[in-house]
Parts: sequence; structure tokens; C-alpha cells
Amino acid sequence: MSAPVKAPEIPTLVLESTDRAAGVARGFVAGVFAEWGVADDYVGRLVVCELVTNSYLHGEGPIVVRVLRDERDGRLVIEVWDGGEGRPEIVSENLTATSGRGLALVVEMAWAWGVRPLNEGGKIVWVKLR
Repeated sequence: MSAPVKAPEIPTLVLESTDRAAGVARGFVAGVFAEWGVADDYVGRLVVCELVTNSYLHGEGPIVVRVLRDERDGRLVIEVWDGGEGRPEIVSENLTATSGRGLALVVEMAWAWGVRPLNEGGKIVWVKLR
């Protein structure tokens, strides 16, 4: 009988929902990318900053950040979880608005993105990088 295969650990960061969360998350993603030998972390840092900021502003409870590789294609995926029930949406451009463009920018830089509900309430917003 062969030994069970142990799944690799997924780098995970749990943050308090504060105005400092996005900065801590950027540093976390930069560290994971460096550990994995990913030289260009700019888009990853930008994506996690936007998603964590949205969780801070519109979500509830602690914010969880995970970084993983999709086993099917090897692309990097950033997930941000929070306990809020609201779902992010890309809104029509309003030229007079002072906010609301971040998710649209993230989607333009991503390979794919989406939202999944958590069984215990809340959601996971994920972005697969190019």
C-alpha cells in the first residue's frame, strides 16, 4: 500500500479588516512571488491591493489572502476571502466618480476572475494572472 500524497501548503495570510491590510497583503504577495522565483510581482501586488481594499471597504470580518498555482495550467491565482455577502461588480464608467474603477482595471490585467460563495457565509474573489 502506498503512502498518501500530501497536498502542498498554500501560502495564506489572515488580516484584520483595517486600512493597513492592503499594504500588508502587498508585502505578502511580493514575498511569496520572490520565494517562488517570480521576478515580476507588479500585477500580483496591484491585484491583491484592490481586492483587499474592496474587502476592507465593503466586506465583513477578517480578510484572508491565499496565493496558489492552478494545477491545470500553472498560472498564479490570488484569492481574497471575507465574510460580507455583497458581490463585487464592474460598474459602468462614471466620468465624475472618484472611485469604482479598480476592479475594472484588475479584470483587464487578469487571465480570468470570479467570485465563489463560502459555505459559512461570505465570498472568495479570485483572480488568475496572465
